[in-house]
Amino acid sequence: MHRLAIALAAAPVAAIPAAAQTLPDATPAMLPDGTLLDITAAGKSTRVPDLATIRAGVVTQAPTAAAALSDNAQRMAGVLGALKAAGVAARDIATANVQLSPQYRYGDNQPPVITGYQATNSVSIRFRDVAKSGTILDALVKQGANQIDGPNFSLDKPDAALDEARADAVKQARARAELYANAAGLRVARIVSISESGSNAGYPPPRPVMYAMRAAAAADTPIVPGETDVTVNLQVRFLLK
Repeated sequence: MHRLAIALAAAPVAAIPAAAQTLPDATPAMLPDGTLLDITAAGKSTRVPDLATIRAGVVTQAPTAAAALSDNAQRMAGVLGALKAAGVAARDIATANVQLSPQYRYGDNQPPVITGYQATNSVSIRFRDVAKSGTILDALVKQGANQIDGPNFSLDKPDAALDEARADAVKQARARAELYANAAGLRVARIVSISESGSNAGYPPPRPVMYAMRAAAAADTPIVPGETDVTVNLQVRFLLK
């Protein structure tokens, strides 16, 4: 019995030479005589994201810690009120970070001197109506939000897209196995095993956007979700005869 190992990427790649080698003695005796071919395949499906996640917060500074926290709490109440008024459900709002830190002045050969305090409070917000997220962001800024990161787009229910990517990976693996079998004068007898080595349910790398304070007459911030790829990596072992 022999074994071939092949790596398969989602995009077309140059053929990778397959090296035959004798299987170790630990190979189950139940396998019929033949050649084993291992292929790693990446399948994908494409979807339009229907969920946007954004972090919005308030950063305030004041001479004392109490003043910084008080000012921050007042502005943050306006931010939360704007989210509620916009119809964002409570389950889609979660505190992401609360921080109070001293601000220092440094001088040559002098110990640092505290000049004031900075308070930060931010929430993570999920927008289920992506088209409205830009309008809501502008409303948050008008209410005092001066730190916004995002948006990050994803799928609310990625299961169907993941299954489509799995089917695509198996299809690609089978096609490449047929190619190598034909080149070697063999045929694909059957699949011996399939294992999933990783997946991405449509979460792209973060794309941070920082907003400064805006005037009330500012135009709505456009938010365009585009498309996202849902990917699955499989390791498929074929038996060739």
